[in-house]
Amino acid sequence: MTGASMTRPTSKIQKFPARIDAATPAHRDRAVDALRALAIVGVILGHWLVTALVVSHGQHGTTVADKSPLHNMSYLTPVSWIFQTLAIFFLVGGYAAARSYTGGYRAWLRKRLVRLSRPVAVLAGVWALLAAGLYLAGVSTSTLHTVLTLVLDPLWFLGVFAVLTALTPLAVTLVRRLGAWAAALPLTVVAITDLVRFGLGGPSWVGWINVVAGWLVPYLLGIAWARGAFKGAKVPAMMLIGGVAATAALVLWAGYPASMVGVNGAKISNLNPPTLAVVTFGIAQAGLALLLRPALARWMRRPVAWAAVATANLSAMTLFLWHQTAFLAVTMGGLLIGRLPGLHTAPTSPWWVAERLAWLPVFAAMLAVLWAVFHRAERPPRTKRPAARVSRTAPGRDKEPAGAAGAPPPGNGLISTSPVAKEIKR
Repeated sequence: MTGASMTRPTSKIQKFPARIDAATPAHRDRAVDALRALAIVGVILGHWLVTALVVSHGQHGTTVADKSPLHNMSYLTPVSWIFQTLAIFFLVGGYAAARSYTGGYRAWLRKRLVRLSRPVAVLAGVWALLAAGLYLAGVSTSTLHTVLTLVLDPLWFLGVFAVLTALTPLAVTLVRRLGAWAAALPLTVVAITDLVRFGLGGPSWVGWINVVAGWLVPYLLGIAWARGAFKGAKVPAMMLIGGVAATAALVLWAGYPASMVGVNGAKISNLNPPTLAVVTFGIAQAGLALLLRPALARWMRRPVAWAAVATANLSAMTLFLWHQTAFLAVTMGGLLIGRLPGLHTAPTSPWWVAERLAWLPVFAAMLAVLWAVFHRAERPPRTKRPAARVSRTAPGRDKEPAGAAGAPPPGNGLISTSPVAKEIKR
């Protein structure tokens, strides 16, 4: 093997970030993609850190129960403030929807929903077969319920996102008339709903109104952002300070939980359904995200950083949908060895936290394997390109010049064929 052939793959890998950087349109807001990538990482790490599948052996065989470290170690509550990033998802979602919607509602909505539903259908099909296999293998119904809940529970996010996407034209109209203050309307609905639930002793089902109203708040802020709001730092700073102050007041004096994620065994969850505390916390997060935008934009000028973010965004749905399956694959696979610390043990001490941190690279490696298998589900089906016409008007000329219709574009082939490059050009 020659030296040139040995160094060629390495040089391609080294040049990949530069090629992705060169393929990115100048008008693309890279900071928005960076925020989406950070939100994805936050959700994944949050789930991996606050979910413990405790294995126990009894008269009815081996069972697996979902336990939260936040239940016994409440001093870890600030962790939920870092990894609860759903508001950033909806902020960026509103921004992207407002930028892409220019009319043709049905075609626009169908395209966006199909893009969401295709990878979900693959996940559902795979897990339908797995669930049937586990049931036939004699896995207890309680264990099966725990496993399926972990896999399917995150899908509520996509349902809400689909509803808000369908409401985009109305949301854009509302923001056009009221500006960023449009978010005050669903915020008021959330406050009234919580007053009925907690202050007036109303039925608990009333809280489900907040599932749409609560996440509509950051979605509207994202639309306002896309329409030119928040140009300076003053308003985002007020959102950050006001959101933090309101959340602290609700926790300290109104009895809301301090954790921004659900905790097994707790009477009230800030997330299921959303409460006023998680919404005000989301406003603070949106303000912080807007303040960080200039720094993120500068960071994204680095080709390596941008290539990583662009690749993560290309497979955002795959990472989101399959991260819990990766966690379960490692956890269940570990049972073949035995009851492993930090994987099957109860989260009751700081030692468990250290042990769980050691498992994160293993979860990530398994997610990389699942990504390699399922990430193609996010791409639309390939369509056959029409063959280029051959010019016969001049002798010796059997193809069109580079760059002409139907001919390969100039430049390195990786830019024209890379899925990442194709995605960021949209």
